[in-house]
Amino acid sequence: MTRLSLFNSPLLLGFDHFERTLDRIAKSGAEGYPPYNIEQIGEDRLRITLAVAGFGLDDLEIQIESNQLTIRGRQTDEPERVYLYRGIAARQFQRSFVLAEGIEVTTATLDNGLLSVDLQRPKAVSQVRTVPISRARGDRSVSKRVTVDAESK
Repeated sequence: MTRLSLFNSPLLLGFDHFERTLDRIAKSGAEGYPPYNIEQIGEDRLRITLAVAGFGLDDLEIQIESNQLTIRGRQTDEPERVYLYRGIAARQFQRSFVLAEGIEVTTATLDNGLLSVDLQRPKAVSQVRTVPISRARGDRSVSKRVTVDAESK
């Protein structure tokens, strides 16, 4: 079965990484544990808060790779404990978030079973640059220039 690409237009050059990002989001969308909130805490700041009751600092790990923030939790069973009833499972989790280009993780804190990860979004700066145009054949370059308005990342 052939999959139709959303970005197969010849006018959308260099957008293939968006398609890969959408695939990653679709795969991680089925995760339900642990529950989390995403809030805006400033004009250019965000906070992801995960409910990780029962997890300590040594049980949690945060990694960033290829614009993907991954938070993992691993609890180990303590063999010396004898449970008469066990209603709280020692379960592992992995929660992933795809980050926009340039977003940086600034801090992570664990307080009362809530893991908070703060993110900073860089301010967009409009940049205008001139691209020189040269002749395909010949020694002399054309003095004509093209101005391109581009958003910096």
